[in-house]
Amino acid sequence: MDYQKPTLVAGAMIQAGIDKTRLSIRDLLIRGILSGAILGFGTTLALTATVQTGLPIVGAAIFPACFVIVVLMGLELVTGSFAVLPMAYLDRKLGFRRMLANLTVVFSANLLGGMLYALLFWLSITNFGQLDGGAITALIIKTAEAKTVAYGQHGAYGWMTAFTKGVLCNWMVTTGVVLGMASSSASGKILGAWLPIFIFFGQGFEHAVVNMFVIPAGIFSGAAVSWGDWWILNQIPVTLGNFVGGAIFTAAALYFTFGKKQHGANAEVGTGPVPARFAQPQEVTEPAEV
Repeated sequence: MDYQKPTLVAGAMIQAGIDKTRLSIRDLLIRGILSGAILGFGTTLALTATVQTGLPIVGAAIFPACFVIVVLMGLELVTGSFAVLPMAYLDRKLGFRRMLANLTVVFSANLLGGMLYALLFWLSITNFGQLDGGAITALIIKTAEAKTVAYGQHGAYGWMTAFTKGVLCNWMVTTGVVLGMASSSASGKILGAWLPIFIFFGQGFEHAVVNMFVIPAGIFSGAAVSWGDWWILNQIPVTLGNFVGGAIFTAAALYFTFGKKQHGANAEVGTGPVPARFAQPQEVTEPAEV
């Protein structure tokens, strides 16, 4: 039995948030760049499967492979940090400026990784711009335009739609982080992390780090999208939505139902000042750097 109870997972998330802020900028950059690129790999795999089968749900089913890699390798993904760092902040183990500094570095690293893979993928599929890239490039262009100018056609409603899809997306992504921490075995982590990622990708919700690849790749491929369109119509509202989804619907919700209540229960039975949610956090935090 390798299942970890929610109270232990809540404690592990708090400890993971603390541990993240102890990493050097060099480690955050390296791990963040790798995460951004690996999510790009997963996106092109999903798009390839969609083109080959004509079934987007097949692409959604295999996309979580990239997230699983990030979890098992202990890399840094800002959308996952949108839950674990606020958990530590809510427990008063982390200051706001320290949290913001960490998120800024990881966001920047994810951006570099996503754009790096976008460039390398475009160069590889177009033979350094000599070919059009075929059906996969056409799908990337279509996706990039759907994520930007299609929202722009609806003005403020489009912006809020991107924001809301960002909230829904990271609610599931951070649930994947939680379920990955609920098991101490590799197989349990893989299954736990897989399910919520499949749910978000299959419904077309908006993930900030995925978009750091797919929209630049679309621009490189000739999509009718400007760099300003990318940020104003997608990256900014989606990132804000991802933060709300992770910080409120996962971090705050789990903290106040499992963290605070468990702390109160311990106080009543006289188990001492250390809440049970901090018991043995190292058992479930090592692969949870996302």
